[in-house]
Formats: sequence, structure tokens, C-alpha cells
Amino acid sequence: MVSDITKHYPVLLNELISIITPQHGGTFIDCTFGEGGYSNKILSYKNTNVIAIDRDIKSKKKADEILDQFENRFIFKNKKFSQLEDLKLKNEKIRGIIFDLGYSYTQIKDKEKGLSFNSTGELNMKLGINDFSASDVINKLSGKELEKIFKFFGEEKEAKKISNNIIKKREQKTISTNDLVNLIENTKRKRNYKIHSATKVFQALRIFVNKEISELIYGLIAATKILKKDGVLAVVSFHSLEDKIVKYFFKSLSEKKSVSRYAPLVDQPENLFKIIKKKPIIPSSKELKENPPSRSAKLRFVIKKENFYNFETDILKKFKNFLEIENLGNKL
Repeated sequence: MVSDITKHYPVLLNELISIITPQHGGTFIDCTFGEGGYSNKILSYKNTNVIAIDRDIKSKKKADEILDQFENRFIFKNKKFSQLEDLKLKNEKIRGIIFDLGYSYTQIKDKEKGLSFNSTGELNMKLGINDFSASDVINKLSGKELEKIFKFFGEEKEAKKISNNIIKKREQKTISTNDLVNLIENTKRKRNYKIHSATKVFQALRIFVNKEISELIYGLIAATKILKKDGVLAVVSFHSLEDKIVKYFFKSLSEKKSVSRYAPLVDQPENLFKIIKKKPIIPSSKELKENPPSRSAKLRFVIKKENFYNFETDILKKFKNFLEIENLGNKL
């Protein structure tokens, strides 16, 4: 039986808890607080503390409820996870850091945010602490720039045709959510009845508006610096580009020599991470029945082997192309 579809379910919760083992106590960072599912579960174990962050100020309402219950063990900050180092936690004993890169049910259904193609009115898609909206992107960037965003962030095969039609349409009027959905449906030659025609374009716009590529990369770098030896870094991703970034970051720092330990006259380079499972953890059939939106979730995690704050990574170089596309937003 499918559970209440109007309720938010923290994805892969049991699997995540078995990985970070809060029953042994310690301080954990929930980088994407959302509806508080992970934070609440961690705090249900004694001797645990949670530092939660979220760029969406509306998350503070749920955070205040948890704060009332766990006043001395819970802190909430309205920040993006690329700002993790602003928390000045370098000397804290952080046992686990969690990223859930999905959107909560509340966010998807929030008409003001306009994240969904089922929304009405102005294109928004801002999750908080943003510089521009989806409306700015659609109505101001060039056709070539829109094509790049749709192609690389949404893997939309008909990106060029959709972009050209957007340019034509906006000469007549400012494009709204409904306008964009209708335009995409009329543009695409072949219908995929498994997913909505606008899914990939809307995914691309959400990624671009919220700078999700650079946020994830800088968030992973900051989390790795803060995490202590034997601490766990866990990420739940929901689309292939996110998973590709996480997989590369984890793999590169577990295979390439990323830190150096200096003994007298000897330079001993070491790997920073240890990977326990090479393949991602995916939802069980039971979870899929209870929470169908979890079907695309993938959980990857690593254990930090050494207490190094500074380390070498080529992740910015590896995904330079995506970061350059994100930078198109600087002109808005």
C-alpha cells in the first residue's frame, strides 16, 4: 500500500542511520535540513548533537519545532551548504555530514517557489539566497545560452528547438510557467508517456537558478575539510549529474594521493577517503512502494581516513564546463 503522498519522507533513512551510527553519540551536520527528517531521527538517539543548515528560510518553521524539543542539542542556520566553513567548525569533532540533494514535498508544492511544471503564474524556482529567478533566465538569456542550460543540466535532446521557440514567444509576452510548459509540449516531436515533456527543462532551470553544481562541489570540499578522522560523509543524489560529481569526488580522493604526511626526510602521500561500497545504495522495494519519488535516489558515502584540513582535488577542473555554464547567470 502506498503511504500518504502529501507527506514528506526522508529518503533512505534507515540505510543512512546504519552508516552514520548515531547510537554511539556525537555531532552531525545535516546540510539540507528541509522537513527535518534526518535531524529528528539522529536526535532521537541520546548524546547526539545536530547542526542543521538550509538555504530555504521557510525551513526555519520546522527547525523551531525541533529546537523546542531538543534545545541544547540542535542548532539551525539559514545558509547554503557551500557556506559550511562559515560555521567555523574546524576544531569540532564532527562524526558525520549528510547531504540530501532532493526537494521536499512542501517545496515542490509551494506555488510561490514554482519548482514544478504543475505550478501556475510567474517562473521562480528560487530555494533561497538567490541572485535571480527562472523568469530572469527564460526571458533574458540568449537562445544559445538557454540551449546550453537545457542540454547540459537537463540532458534535453530538443534543447535547441525549445530555446528557439522561447526566443520567439518572449517577443510577444513575458513567459510564465504555463506558457513554458505549453511551449515545450508543442515543441517536442515525440512524447514520453513515462515522464512529463517539461521535466528535463524544469530540472535544468532548477539546477541553474540555484547554482546546484557549484553548491554541491564547494559543499563537498567544505564538508571534507570539517570532517574528522573516521567521520562519515554521505550524499543522497537524485539525478545523474549530481551522482556523477559525487562519485568522482569520492573515487578520486580514495584512489589518488590527495594528502601528504611529512615524516623526517620522507614524504608519504596518502588517500583521504575510504570507500566501503563502490556501488550506490538504492531504495528497497518496500520504500519504493511507500514513497515512489524515492525511485531515483542513490546514496554514496565515504569514511575520512586522516585528520587533514587541506587536501588536493581536481574536481573544479573536472567539471569546469558545467561551472562555466552556471556562470552565465552572472549577467542577470
